[in-house]
Amino acid sequence: MTTHWVRRLTTAAALCVGLLLFTACSGPHAPGVIAGGNPGGVYHAYGTALANELSTHTEREVTLAETDGSVDNLQRIGRGEALLGFAQGDTVADALAGEGDFAEPLELAAVSRLYDEYVHIVVAENSSFEALADLADARISLGSPGSGVQVIAHRILEAAGISEREVGAEAETEADTDTDTTPRWVTLGTQPAAEALRAGEIDAFFWVGAIPTPGVADLAAEFPIRILPVTPEILDQLNADHADVYGLSELPRGTYGIEDQTRTMTIPNYLVTGADADRGEIREVAETLFAERAAIARKVPVAALLDTREAIFTDPMPLHPGVADYFRSQRR
Repeated sequence: MTTHWVRRLTTAAALCVGLLLFTACSGPHAPGVIAGGNPGGVYHAYGTALANELSTHTEREVTLAETDGSVDNLQRIGRGEALLGFAQGDTVADALAGEGDFAEPLELAAVSRLYDEYVHIVVAENSSFEALADLADARISLGSPGSGVQVIAHRILEAAGISEREVGAEAETEADTDTDTTPRWVTLGTQPAAEALRAGEIDAFFWVGAIPTPGVADLAAEFPIRILPVTPEILDQLNADHADVYGLSELPRGTYGIEDQTRTMTIPNYLVTGADADRGEIREVAETLFAERAAIARKVPVAALLDTREAIFTDPMPLHPGVADYFRSQRR
């Protein structure tokens, strides 16, 4: 190799090493892209705030990609279209195993465990629905296609013995045969589902997110709601049939203006990257995530729950080596 080419290669290598975070030199994942979620959801708000902080601290533009949620986010990471994404624990388990919505296993790593999400089964306060069993003939939104919400909604309804039918599918009289055959189950994001419930177009909608979720809180401020409970029996069945990642908790009194505590299901939520993402790059992501927690929490209150003692518990997903480097540096 000539001296001329050696110099050119050396210069190119130096430029790549010298570039700051989120450049094309850094690896196979789309530079500066965070796979977020639907407007009105916590992923979207958290991702926007994190993108702003990363842009400030790395002096490179970082943007949020509006997505359908956990499944979509992980698929984008797998295709190299995003460096970071938010995802629920059960969806992560499916992605690692190549099950459910994932045709083959994805190589993923965790940046951090962020917070636990709550299952919301939202109905109008003045409705007759009191338990999951009451939804057998209801018009339900299961969440956006490609969302972790839809994964959980299907699993909960299946565990409750509720299957999809069309309106009028059980018609037994001649008069009944004229009943509308609109599908009972629809797939809407948070804000469209809230609008549909308020308009009487659906009877209930599923949502999985931190409390309070902006889109649900906005609805409750003008349209009184209730959250249907999830029983321990449903929880035990889900953990037996799927990844053992689900927990049980209660929505605190006063959440969304609801006076009573409501028992519901929880699931851990993670910030995820590709297992092959650049080590130094992900270390800087971790540094910004934890150092700017207070700034992010001023825009997204749930970010205040980020805890260095809990962040490393990401089983079954390994912690990215760049994050391990960050934590080691904090012990010095």
